Amino acid sequence: MSDIFEKCKNYKDAKLAMRLGIYGYFQPIESAQGPEVVLGGKKYIMAGSNNYLGLADDPEMKKAAAEAALKYGTGCAGSRFLNGNTKAADALEERIAKFKRKEAGLIFSTGYQMNLGVVSCLVKKGDYAIVDKLDHASILDGIKLSDGEMVRFKHNEPGDLERVISKLPAEAGKLIIVDGVFSMEGDICPLPEIVKIAKKYGARIMVDDAHATGIIGKTGRGTCEYFGLENGEVDLVVGTCSKTFATVGGFVVGDADIIHYIRHNARSQIFSAALPPACVASITKALELIENDTSRRDNLFRLTAKLKKGLKDLGYDLGTSTTPILPVHVGSNENCFKMWRALHELGIFSNPVVSPAVPPGHALMRLTLMATHTDEHVAKIIDAFAKAGRAVGVIK
Repeated sequence: MSDIFEKCKNYKDAKLAMRLGIYGYFQPIESAQGPEVVLGGKKYIMAGSNNYLGLADDPEMKKAAAEAALKYGTGCAGSRFLNGNTKAADALEERIAKFKRKEAGLIFSTGYQMNLGVVSCLVKKGDYAIVDKLDHASILDGIKLSDGEMVRFKHNEPGDLERVISKLPAEAGKLIIVDGVFSMEGDICPLPEIVKIAKKYGARIMVDDAHATGIIGKTGRGTCEYFGLENGEVDLVVGTCSKTFATVGGFVVGDADIIHYIRHNARSQIFSAALPPACVASITKALELIENDTSRRDNLFRLTAKLKKGLKDLGYDLGTSTTPILPVHVGSNENCFKMWRALHELGIFSNPVVSPAVPPGHALMRLTLMATHTDEHVAKIIDAFAKAGRAVGVIK
């Protein structure tokens, strides 16, 4: 008889990395998520946070969250489907839909739950979910929960998308799902080409704007605004509230009848507790700040350009990113872990990304700045990468 826990006893990779001192995960941060963080009583420059606009420690954000908690308590004590709904949550959904230029919206407790619920309730038996090979794991998991079939196409290659979709039954329901900005490489999907292919083959489109909302587009509305495709070309836009909105939660926006259906059929929404009032207030305040002030975003791109130039001048391969996500390619998993340790010793908090999260031999350090970093922070990060890269042998 097989023991279902045998795999747990035999899992040794992480323990080996811990023994070697190159384990860079689950690091306990002892401060707010700002440009500098504290670990073990020591300050580090944070170079790996999704707090892109620096709102997680913003005074107005904290005030909005605190006031909501004091007035409404720490939680809603139930699903929104039953006793956990609030006027503030309803108003937030309207606000997000308006921001994204859609008819209606629906919020979830997390971005991961949002993709699980949306995808699994839309893609049914006989339907096809057509996904980019680098789409986020939550999208893939949502398809696995559905009764439909998943078909994948080569990353950011519209020609391969058309090759794949042309082979599917003409009568089948088809949903093309892409990240607007890809979370590891920081590149943007070729949305105009995807729209043309979708129209040709009668497919619908869903764009995950987790890393695009508040960042790209003239006013930060995301991928559709970036490409000038806000007139119904894209059916659904989804996203998370843990990046630029600096809290937790997820959202989907689209036509009112589609959102109505998702509201009553997405299991991850129906069977999850509602977002706490403090989170709803934080997201609402973040939207206000993003809509009324572009200076944070402008500074983020200025600092990122400076960091990007400094790293490229050192000889690093940064891929094709045009966003604040900078993938510093270092080759092997071993190089990646050694780079993490060297940077850690130099006072830089970084994120090592190894296979299977990326293909073997394509490990990377995923760098992201905040709008609240300074030029001095950037200079120190570049200096640390110069020292660490030479020590590990990634650069000369």
